[in-house]
Amino acid sequence: MATFFRWIHRPSSKLNVDCEANMSVTTSKSSDGTSVTIKISGRFDFSKHQDFINAYKAYPKGEMGFVVDLAEAEYMDSSAMGMLLQLREHSSKVKDSVVLANGNDAINEILKIANFGKLFLIK
Repeated sequence: MATFFRWIHRPSSKLNVDCEANMSVTTSKSSDGTSVTIKISGRFDFSKHQDFINAYKAYPKGEMGFVVDLAEAEYMDSSAMGMLLQLREHSSKVKDSVVLANGNDAINEILKIANFGKLFLIK
């Protein structure tokens, strides 16, 4: 049992590299201060959940518009769609308060099939 415990907690440089690679959610505030761009890189899935929530919860609820820049996103799953719905609740329920921008063909097809165009402005 003690050996197993030490193995679980043994530092691994590969693990540290992977954790740093998952830090692919960045934000920037517009010059007029009315919107925030959240940029997603790599796989938009549950591994980005905490970073994504921290990105929008840094701003007061209902006071900002958001642009989710998906230009560097390679993939999106159902957990990412749930995160987008949570973002919509945080911003406001107005359709254009969250813009989903620059998704690749596969991501845009997922958004289309899920009828996200009725909830979000998709560019």
